[in-house]
Amino acid sequence: MSVSLRLALLGLALLLALPGLVAVIGAMPPFGAASSPYGAAVNALGPELRNVSNMIAAVNFDFRGIDTLGEEFMMVAAVTGTVILLRGTRGEGERDRAGRLPGRALEERAEAVVATCRVLAGAILLFGLYVTLHGTVTPGGGFQGGVIIASSLPVLYLGEGYAAWRRLTKSPVLAALEGGGAFVFALAALLPLAGGHAALTNLLPLGTYKDLFSGGLMLVGNHAVALAVAGGFGMMLLEFMEETRVAGDDPPPEDEDR
Repeated sequence: MSVSLRLALLGLALLLALPGLVAVIGAMPPFGAASSPYGAAVNALGPELRNVSNMIAAVNFDFRGIDTLGEEFMMVAAVTGTVILLRGTRGEGERDRAGRLPGRALEERAEAVVATCRVLAGAILLFGLYVTLHGTVTPGGGFQGGVIIASSLPVLYLGEGYAAWRRLTKSPVLAALEGGGAFVFALAALLPLAGGHAALTNLLPLGTYKDLFSGGLMLVGNHAVALAVAGGFGMMLLEFMEETRVAGDDPPPEDEDR
């Protein structure tokens, strides 16, 4: 597709979107108008109705959980598209592999760097799990926890180097985490429909207020999102790293065709 045709399509898309944009801006409340009453209602009724102290989790996984389900599949689609594009150019070019130090045949790390990165990667992983598990109790949750968990992977790479890091990071595992998390969240929304209830209706015990296992079905959605986000971000990191490998830097056999 030529540049001029792309620009023409962009202009047409903007032209079609303009009426909707004008309508949305015109429907917005005036500057300085009173805030929506929904926030106060959630803060007042949320703890009593859902037994959770983190009202953001109640909104994300209950009051507007269908929106979150849509966002989850948007993320899965974005990660899938990115991975497909990146895999089309895996290992192309004459660039040095990521992490290879200039003028050196092998990746080398000082022992202090290796030890520090191992400790930091473990600490980041544990903190991500903590943020996820306490998603219905304190600020945080599956989205934030999943990103933090995935952040342990680049720290581990900095300490171990590409070859060792690649042996530890398996694309089938990351893909299973991403797809499995999205599937569990969708299942949590669909199963109540089989019993004649609304999607994401909480059919599980709500637990005790401010308890780690409070929230019922919200816990399932929260943990499922953490799995999907950690797997998705990890998969994108792995594919970006694979972009930099050169001849001889082959992936593990089980990842060869993935």
